[in-house]
Amino acid sequence: MFYGKWHCVSQTRTPRVALTSQKTHPCEMCPKTVLIHPQRWHHGVKSYVCSECAKSYSCSSVSITHRVQPGERFYKCRGCGKSFPSMSALCYHRRSHTGERPFECSDCGKCFTARSVLHSHQRVHTGEKPYECNECGKSFLRRNSLNVHIKVHSSERPYKCNECGKSLKCKSAFIKHQRIHTGERPFECRECGKSFLRKNTLNVHIKVHSGERPYKCNECGKSFKFKSTFIKHQRIHTGERPYECNECGKSFISRTDLRYHQRIHTGERPYECSECGKSFVRQNILKVHRKVHSGERPYKCNECGKSLKCKSSLIKHQRIHTGERPYECSECGKSFITSSVLHSHQRVHTGERPYECSECGKTFTTSSVLRDHQRLHTGERPYECSKCGKTFTTSSALHYHHRVHTGERPYECSECGKSFVRRNSLSVHLKSLWVILRTECLCSLKLIC
Repeated sequence: MFYGKWHCVSQTRTPRVALTSQKTHPCEMCPKTVLIHPQRWHHGVKSYVCSECAKSYSCSSVSITHRVQPGERFYKCRGCGKSFPSMSALCYHRRSHTGERPFECSDCGKCFTARSVLHSHQRVHTGEKPYECNECGKSFLRRNSLNVHIKVHSSERPYKCNECGKSLKCKSAFIKHQRIHTGERPFECRECGKSFLRKNTLNVHIKVHSGERPYKCNECGKSFKFKSTFIKHQRIHTGERPYECNECGKSFISRTDLRYHQRIHTGERPYECSECGKSFVRQNILKVHRKVHSGERPYKCNECGKSLKCKSSLIKHQRIHTGERPYECSECGKSFITSSVLHSHQRVHTGERPYECSECGKTFTTSSVLRDHQRLHTGERPYECSKCGKTFTTSSALHYHHRVHTGERPYECSECGKSFVRRNSLSVHLKSLWVILRTECLCSLKLIC
């Protein structure tokens, strides 16, 4: 059989007339009726062979694109100067400048820049996961997700960073990682000009401007911008912690929390402060730390005027004023301002004290308390008062000390109006007050008798 194209053109004087006089032909193997239709598509015949590498293709246009040498680019974007090996690749790229998303999902109305991305998205609605792992049977929406997953079984990490020596499983993760060192932030928000390392981080940021929060928790009514954040939040209510550490058995709500925790065992602290050389497990902790040097405290509480270094600290602080304690212990019903404090509290019931001092063998419920304790052995007092030069083992001790200079006494007794620097000082005062009141009551009862 001849695996060619039907392509009849009348003999005319001009190409324009020739184009309008072309005839369509039905395909013998599918319902299509088109001007040009290679039958070889139905037979897997690949007639176009690359003379360089012997790779074959069923379509001449794909073969031409393949033959473009590395570094050789024919189609240049006028917007940014970037060049591409094919017109289709350029057209797809242009949409990043225009914002055009012509392919709409009929199920949810979400729009996409490419038809292939729409097809992948539609699998979310159909539940189709066509790419299956031969090792464990787990299936995926996209081939590249399967390729990344396969490396879990092989433990292969072929991409090594020359800057810090970290090895990664896939090229895309390696490219993203390198941006930490180069400072490149290629994804810019059109609303405010803020730029990001990753496209998905930009997508998260865009919702700050739109205010869209489509995922609502039925338990507490809290709304979220992303499904992944919503799923993690639900685990607070269900108590599910699916990610377990192989070293100590501790479990976590998310894979990222587990990854950060594992650095406690490996000692890895990849984020270093350029000012003082101190290194950190997480990048966001480094960002907060940098504000120690700059003195920046951009988040101000409208209730008491207190300024804080990061937004999360402001949210937690505001709960002191609102009385909101969203994290409840399933054992005793006690509620807490943060999930981390709840998790630490739960160890009161379990008796778990996973953090042990290598010097004296004393165990602790949290790593931060262990770290503070270890300074008793080392004599380290890293927190210095800028007013008087006095040093402290913990940041909280320095924080309380600052109130000596400012005169701030935020904890007031509702009975007598006396105020205190620390909450526990107020608690001690209230207990002594209760003893006095109880004694007075007993004395008055004796007099009546």
